[in-house]
Amino acid sequence: MFCEKSTELIRDLQRVHDGQLPAFSEDGLRQVLQEMECLYEQNQSDVNEAKSEGRAELIPSIKLRHCCLLRNQRCVTAYLYDRLLRIRALRWEYGSVLPANIRFHMCAEELQWFSHYKKSLASFMRSLGGGEGLDITQDMKPPKSLYIEVRCLKDHGEFEIDDGTVILLKKNSQVSGHSHWDSTKVKVQQVYRKSSRHRLSLCPQHFLPRWKCEQLIRQGVLEHVVS
Repeated sequence: MFCEKSTELIRDLQRVHDGQLPAFSEDGLRQVLQEMECLYEQNQSDVNEAKSEGRAELIPSIKLRHCCLLRNQRCVTAYLYDRLLRIRALRWEYGSVLPANIRFHMCAEELQWFSHYKKSLASFMRSLGGGEGLDITQDMKPPKSLYIEVRCLKDHGEFEIDDGTVILLKKNSQVSGHSHWDSTKVKVQQVYRKSSRHRLSLCPQHFLPRWKCEQLIRQGVLEHVVS
């Protein structure tokens, strides 16, 4: 049946919730393009025959194939455009580095588009704030507090915050957010100086600012603990 493959592409997108990216259907797209090529060649043949031999009875078939061509074109355009919108949203959700399972579902052209988009976005953010830069991907929703409690889900290594403190993020360790560093200093398990910076091993009572954790939460490194 005409347009069945192109309609299936749209159904594939509808089966997946917003914020998720299904695998790129290269085979399905190829089948749609092959069908369009076949429809176009049949129409060209019938148009030439109708003109040369005056066969008016071919006109309805020509119009039907032309409508199918237009529908296939709209479906393919909608499929590719919807995927780009989802990929753009993923940049705001996960940051400039996408998880491997998401990148696996993208074709080479989509990976290239994502690379260009994140560079354009980074350039725009650097131009804000009087040249000092502003990360507009942070705090997409107004936060209830500036500091949060998080749990580390995987080993991430050292993580530095604005005051120069370096925290070692280890799996299954839990930290909580607070604005007063002095109140937690006595609870830190290990503190030592190196290169004029405080280096801390992660402990259950350490405090972190929300905006520094947000990217790691999106990437699955940290988990927000709601008490």
